[in-house]
Amino acid sequence: MQRVLFVCLGNICRSPTAHGVFEHMVHERGLSELIEVDSCGTGAWHVGEAPDTRSQAEARARGYELSHLRARQLERSDFERFDYILVMDRQNLSDAQRLCPSDYPGRLSLFLDFAKSAIKEVPDPYYGGKAGFAQVLDLVESASEGLLDEIEPKLSK
Repeated sequence: MQRVLFVCLGNICRSPTAHGVFEHMVHERGLSELIEVDSCGTGAWHVGEAPDTRSQAEARARGYELSHLRARQLERSDFERFDYILVMDRQNLSDAQRLCPSDYPGRLSLFLDFAKSAIKEVPDPYYGGKAGFAQVLDLVESASEGLLDEIEPKLSK
């Protein structure tokens, strides 16, 4: 079993998008019993809320469902549970690193380290328009494929 956690600021745009896309790809490859997926935010402003309606609409247009997800905040115990903690931008990576125990055996890094892209941070689309949400999906899809390509050989089917 491999456990993957996606992290952004409020857990209503970028990380739930990554959660939904990656979960869908895991299911499509028949790996749902071997890969657990979750998402959270470094901040607590939106705890308990569903993803942003614009994120949901853009994801749904591409065949991904996010409506079942609810925001939660990153906790120290997440470092005991997850093998991969993948963060959307450098600021949230820094915040996650402050919580991370020095002996964390997993991978804490930027999610786009797995993408075929020169862009290294998933931009926050919250204050922008529709194009920002589409760009987030493009980046997340690319990074999700790369992440699955890394994880899949580690699994015992």
